[in-house]
Amino acid sequence: MQSQPTPRKPVLIVGSIGLDTIETPFGVVEEVLGGAASYASTAASFFSEVRMVGVIGEDFPAEHLEYLHGREIDLTGVQRAPGKTFRWNGFYEFDMNQAHTLATHLNVFEHFRPTIPPAYADTPYVFLANIDPDLQLAVLDQVTSPKFVLADTMNFWIDGKRDQVLEVFKRVDAVTLNDAEARQLCDTTSLVNAGRQLLNMGPKVVIIKKGEHGALLFTQRDYFATPSFPLEEVHDPTGAGDTFAGGVIGYLAFTDSIAAETIRKAIVYGTVLASYTVEDFSLHRLSRLELGEVMVRYAEMRRITAFAE
Repeated sequence: MQSQPTPRKPVLIVGSIGLDTIETPFGVVEEVLGGAASYASTAASFFSEVRMVGVIGEDFPAEHLEYLHGREIDLTGVQRAPGKTFRWNGFYEFDMNQAHTLATHLNVFEHFRPTIPPAYADTPYVFLANIDPDLQLAVLDQVTSPKFVLADTMNFWIDGKRDQVLEVFKRVDAVTLNDAEARQLCDTTSLVNAGRQLLNMGPKVVIIKKGEHGALLFTQRDYFATPSFPLEEVHDPTGAGDTFAGGVIGYLAFTDSIAAETIRKAIVYGTVLASYTVEDFSLHRLSRLELGEVMVRYAEMRRITAFAE
């Protein structure tokens, strides 16, 4: 008798769902699907069952819900509130590492209080996107002994709610933040120094994103660095970091392993998915991406980073 395949472990993703208006040197798009939860959930869905928690307004287009549902993302935790959906308007110049915000309209997101459905409470893998750390703590109070929790943050919360950010770091297994945020939080120019400081704040795993320069992994026993995938064209970097994080947590859930070697592979898969995100605006490239393409680019990442002893 053949053994039955092991069911994929689910992932809980909590974050923003929005509509973005973006301008880059390669064009302009208006009112396209955005938000950290949208990117992270799409990325994680390549590997695992995804349970998404966020809030949308009455004006949120049905086509975006249909897209997310088509990715087999469970939308039970997505609240529809009276009012307008969260919106971000920004632009990039030729330095695609730097986003310039023109306007942010929180709308229904301003009063968002994540409520975790009872069926989600025991989800083993959790990603807390870069929402208010008070909300991240509220989510942690609602989940039941998850196997692995990854949390993101941003400079706005580091500036305004540093103590709460540090409290989150004490309660999660891993954190991810970009290089500027790591330097800011740790008051150092050295990312190696920042990585070690962040480990001392509580998490067992620290991932520092460096945009087009890849990512760094720190644990008490390990250090790992991966480059980004070399691309000839980058059209829109919006959501790349959230795609990366979604790929990481999704792959860990797929393998149901948090071993050091698995986390390394997860970071490479996250890097590969992010490389596809930036090739087009919004989630347009991810929406037509096939898993086979992900595997091909993963293999190419292995090839270009290999060297003989």
